[in-house]
Amino acid sequence: MNEKLNARELISGDDLYNTQMLYFTCSSLSDDDRYIYTISDRTGSPNVFRHEIATGEDVQLTANDHGTLKSYVYFDGTFNRGLGKASVCLDCHRNIIYFIQDDKICCSDFNGNIRILNSIPDGRMTAFTHVSEDGTKLCVPMTDGRCLDFDPETEGSGLDKRPVYDIDGRVQAENLSSYLCVYDTATGDLLYEKEVSKCWITHVQFNPINSEIIMYNHEWSSFDCGIRRIWMYDHSKDEIIRVRTEGSDTLGNPAGYSRKAADWVCHEMWVDDGTEIIYHGGYENGPAMVGRYELSTKKYWEIALPDDYNAYGHFLMDHSSDLVCDGYFKYPWEVKKVRENSTDNGPDPHKKDAEYICKVKPSWDEGILTWVPLCKHESDWLGQDAHPHPIYSHKSDYIYFSSRNDKTVKVYRVSCKTVD
Repeated sequence: MNEKLNARELISGDDLYNTQMLYFTCSSLSDDDRYIYTISDRTGSPNVFRHEIATGEDVQLTANDHGTLKSYVYFDGTFNRGLGKASVCLDCHRNIIYFIQDDKICCSDFNGNIRILNSIPDGRMTAFTHVSEDGTKLCVPMTDGRCLDFDPETEGSGLDKRPVYDIDGRVQAENLSSYLCVYDTATGDLLYEKEVSKCWITHVQFNPINSEIIMYNHEWSSFDCGIRRIWMYDHSKDEIIRVRTEGSDTLGNPAGYSRKAADWVCHEMWVDDGTEIIYHGGYENGPAMVGRYELSTKKYWEIALPDDYNAYGHFLMDHSSDLVCDGYFKYPWEVKKVRENSTDNGPDPHKKDAEYICKVKPSWDEGILTWVPLCKHESDWLGQDAHPHPIYSHKSDYIYFSSRNDKTVKVYRVSCKTVD
């Protein structure tokens, strides 16, 4: 049987160096879709570039020549030296990037004028940052540095040299804390710092309409991932709120799966108006699923995927509530390639061998997902940088993604129009 797929288009990258998009918790595209912001090691060290899609012109926005900073995901980076590849986030409305360079919290404007906002306190490890929708606040998650206190050459494994010990287990046993550190983007002043004990925070996202609310995670939960992964902090009330709880009242769930502590949950994100949260994961001893939580009603919708949709992936959303996914999908007649990606085995229960970028239309109340495969990304999934992390353009006419299917990681796009 023939697969009717669109052609993918190379946007940025070369066989001589790696080029990747920013992490999916922010857009990599300016709000007019004219520019895409990427991280590239073409200078010998990772730096951020503004790439004009129509002309191919690149402008370097950071000035790093000290390699990669050690942080979450980049476990073999250098302590307090280099660009925090996980730290780069974009204010897409104002074309300002925020990033950590060495031990400094910085920003760079459209033309690459760099400004230092503040410093990372001694003894802390950082992760993915996030800027508020109005551009006034930057959240930098930090954790007591002991969480990643190890020698990657002797105590690390895989391509990314991740620790062989259970990081969350160490956080629990040694009573380590994480900190939600929120800064004023104009002055660089620390507005507040919220300590969360026995927690390893790596993902933070301001609510799009209320920056007093920050969604955050417990990374790689060593127990109860189904109810420990997703949290909210309401600064106005100084209140911490668990998002996913145990229960059998899930809507749009004809198979009748209950929400359990032993489920695996991951990659939470806000919908545009900040009223709902989308996430995905897998049921204990069951299939993968994608879920939705409504803040005002505290209702859950979860849609179980077919049993053979067992390839790890990410779900992202456009401005019309359609999803995009880089994993899970396969044709019923298809025999997948055998991929060796044991160097990037995380705590998730699914294989990293997916090949497709799909548009996914959810019917939440009916519990139905309609999958529309657009192209093959064919990434080898070897390491964080090769995860496709697809995002919609702001106009929802293209999907952009990273992929390494030969020598290096490059950035591609595919049209959202389906092939007749």
